[in-house]
Amino acid sequence: MAMEADLNRFHKIVRGRIKKELRKFVANGELIGRQGKKTIAIPIPRIDLPRFIYGQSKGSGIGEGAGELGDEVKPGQGAGEGGAGEQAGDHALEVDVTLEELAGILGDELELPNILEKGKKNLDNRNVKYSGILKQGPESLSHFRRTYREALKRSIAADEYDFDNPLVVPVKDDKRYRSFKFVYKPVANALIVYMMDVSGSMGDEQKEIVRLTAFWLDTWLSSQYKDLEKCYIIHDATAKEVTQDTFYRTKESGGTLISSAYKLANALIEERYPAGQWNIYLFHFSDGDNWSGNDTSECLSLLQNKLLPAANLFCYGQVESRYGSGQFLRDLLKHFGESNEKVSLAQIKDREAIVDGLKKFLGKGR
Repeated sequence: MAMEADLNRFHKIVRGRIKKELRKFVANGELIGRQGKKTIAIPIPRIDLPRFIYGQSKGSGIGEGAGELGDEVKPGQGAGEGGAGEQAGDHALEVDVTLEELAGILGDELELPNILEKGKKNLDNRNVKYSGILKQGPESLSHFRRTYREALKRSIAADEYDFDNPLVVPVKDDKRYRSFKFVYKPVANALIVYMMDVSGSMGDEQKEIVRLTAFWLDTWLSSQYKDLEKCYIIHDATAKEVTQDTFYRTKESGGTLISSAYKLANALIEERYPAGQWNIYLFHFSDGDNWSGNDTSECLSLLQNKLLPAANLFCYGQVESRYGSGQFLRDLLKHFGESNEKVSLAQIKDREAIVDGLKKFLGKGR
């Protein structure tokens, strides 16, 4: 049981470290490269649980050794005075954290509400999640490996284990059982449409901010829906649907017509993702430059009459570049204001501001 308690304490410490430094983790692009299928390796400083060490004093600790009360304490060896050492230094520890746990930490820290249901088809699907080990439970939940381990530890501690005849027979106190809880997840499907300006004013750093923001958006929305599909649209003066890899690697040098992306997004929804059957999320990233006021007016009309009626949420994230005017964000604010439940607008100046953008995008619970 002590080992289980230590393991639980360790997980709580790891979770606390992640929450404490969430802004730093969110801004760290290297984490995405460490991502496995369902987990992500997070580096944290080495954690040592405090423990007592028993043994005889060797007279070399603090306050020990020769000397009288009042003797001057001389400084020890200073920094840089020692020679090359042969001992290993402290290293960062990589801890595998599931994407579900990351979503939970993100939601707790940003106080994100769960997604509101949309329509009668958004029914809950009850799943069983095994969450721990108990000493009592039904035989159908008996955990053979943990039971055998407890029996082995007991027989060795009692000096009953015969290495020549390694027979381990569990008794009642050795029995261990899985504990579980019910997890409710909406059955409805969800679609994310990512749109990004790839004109010449959008540089590599701007695209990296978009990539990191999209990763955390995916992580949260995946925790809310059973199935999540994604479409990627890039645009300069024209728009096209691309793969995820192309989305983050493409760079054009033409002008910018934002309406081209909105028209394509609307066409995708009408042809492949009927609004009555899908929960639709639209995320658009740009540095705020548009070709003309006329095109901006067309964008506002497309949003008002086509995209917003079909979508759960439209989010616009404006990333800063030295060439971008930022005018499009001001136009959206003027037209929709801050109170429209289906519109979330954020200015993401740098990586440190990604957390604030996520809070704005997801804080409405739609």
